[in-house]
Amino acid sequence: MAIKTRFTEEFGIEHPIVQGGMQWVGYAEMVAPVANAGGLGFLTALTQPTPEDLAKEIARTKEMTDKPFGVNLTILPAIKPPPYAEYRQAIIEGGIKIVETAGYKPQEHIDHFKQHGIKIIHKCTAVRHALSAERMGADAISIDGFECAGHPGEDDIPGLILIPAAADKVKVPMLASGGFGDGRGLAAALALGADGINMGTRFCVTKEAPIHEKFKQQMVENDERDTKLIFRTLHNTARVMKNKVSEEVVAIEAKGGAKFEDVVHLVAGTRGRQAMADGDPDGGIWSAGMIQGLIHDIPTVKELIDRIVADAEEVIRKRMSNMIT
Repeated sequence: MAIKTRFTEEFGIEHPIVQGGMQWVGYAEMVAPVANAGGLGFLTALTQPTPEDLAKEIARTKEMTDKPFGVNLTILPAIKPPPYAEYRQAIIEGGIKIVETAGYKPQEHIDHFKQHGIKIIHKCTAVRHALSAERMGADAISIDGFECAGHPGEDDIPGLILIPAAADKVKVPMLASGGFGDGRGLAAALALGADGINMGTRFCVTKEAPIHEKFKQQMVENDERDTKLIFRTLHNTARVMKNKVSEEVVAIEAKGGAKFEDVVHLVAGTRGRQAMADGDPDGGIWSAGMIQGLIHDIPTVKELIDRIVADAEEVIRKRMSNMIT
């Protein structure tokens, strides 16, 4: 069984299902099973402390799969930015042929990668940003709706509108991202004009995901209401799992006039990593999307991908075609 789209054809994968970059999750243990199951997985470059560590992680992933996989490079505005040029070099020298870029002013990164024959998928949250990335030379777009985990942008446009709005204007292949986790979602994304889906939260709740079991179980128990939007008042909105810490951040922001310094002790990455190590879902901030409401089990990556493809085919072939008289 397979669903063929422009994306699967141009990126050389079997199924139109992508595991995008995720901080502290995009390791070889996550990426290789996705590749082996016919999807496209991404290591997360900045999860690795140094470019040398990224080079080792690329090599480690290659020992675990002979299928295509990529690396995510997220560009963040920073007073002291990471050594992006060195991370790019590690990606190029590692023989990676697909890169997912996200964030701030990707032009120099796109240019450098394309000089080495690397295909670029740029992740964005607005049609205007997608068109800008296309002009910069991106080979595909991943369009992220308001339902997503992490940063949904500031426009608050859900996928049901954002995906077809982007499909009307974007010419390169496009992935639908934010709120996807089953075959119904894949069929819907294709119907809306996308060429595949990008999943984050759903891949976190698999047997292979390098995440504490208590976090996985919490996401199974959660429903679609169990996320919080933090940093709204700072115009850097992030969707995270509803817990004691995220509720405290929202309460501080609700008082008005909050600065990042007022919440940094709550949202620090070191605190989140410690909570992960301790298996304490209430101990720190954890990115999670509304798709939690449609997650009911913890399958292997292969079981998940096979199920999504089979269920999408069932929707397209049987349910939808039977409606036409």
